[in-house]
Amino acid sequence: MDDLVTRMERVLGPVPGEDRRGALDVEVIEETDCGDYRRQLISYSAEPGGRTPAFLLLPKSDHPAPAMLALHPTEHQVGHRVVVEPVGARNRDYAHRLAQAGFVVLAPAYPLMADHQPDLAALGYASGTMKAIWDNVRGLDLLEQLPEAAGDRFGAMGHSLGGHNAIFTAVFEPRISALVSSCGFDSFADYMGGDLAGWRQDRYLPRLADYERPPFDFDEMLAELAPRDVLISAPLGDDNFGWQSVDRMVANARPAYQEHDAEERVIVLHPDCAHDLPDDVLARSIEFLGDGLGLHESP
Repeated sequence: MDDLVTRMERVLGPVPGEDRRGALDVEVIEETDCGDYRRQLISYSAEPGGRTPAFLLLPKSDHPAPAMLALHPTEHQVGHRVVVEPVGARNRDYAHRLAQAGFVVLAPAYPLMADHQPDLAALGYASGTMKAIWDNVRGLDLLEQLPEAAGDRFGAMGHSLGGHNAIFTAVFEPRISALVSSCGFDSFADYMGGDLAGWRQDRYLPRLADYERPPFDFDEMLAELAPRDVLISAPLGDDNFGWQSVDRMVANARPAYQEHDAEERVIVLHPDCAHDLPDDVLARSIEFLGDGLGLHESP
């Protein structure tokens, strides 16, 4: 059987080559003093002909800190701003919360939402998912160069769209050693009773329309992440991704963690709420990431 990445690339399209990895050419558009940290609205060159908007949050500290990708949920009006300011649904401002906790944070915009409208076909992408992955990979390149960031400690956190964006990215990006996925997935076979129309949009995985059954699933992706630290929140009342399906995906992936004697590194929470990120889960997520990435360790 073909390996997981090969099967994923049939649907997502290929990962861009090193020829697309030019100078980042970071532009600072505005800067805001947020008390514990500085917040910059920036853009960077993810590839020739393609700039990605993002927020960069830099704690006011004398020591380098672990760096996080804060990947935003579906948001067509304010886009990635939702993770830096308390706008919209509660507890979506997790980039802000992570920076308050002491992380360096990059919050890139997701393609084809709000003000990030790349021409995917012109740039050579088969899916918005792969474009998002590459924007995130280049975002890690950016973080790696920052003196404020501990260049060997990276994580990712996201809710909903951001939750599966974190998983997709981590499969292709070994620099991510800890991640949190809130309301981010269930099995493709279980999603909306097997109706994958939502997944087949251009900004996600349009090539799924070519398959009666997707050639990969989230249990394989989770297994591929072993033995990295993964926290999953699957609310009991989520009407988008079913918690029972999440449990089956995690159960299928656990043998990969057992092989590394790392079963405790996969944590699943089932808050009694709808498709949401409640206060206690957000606090637990930040604590989990801090422990996994050594936030409070001496430099």
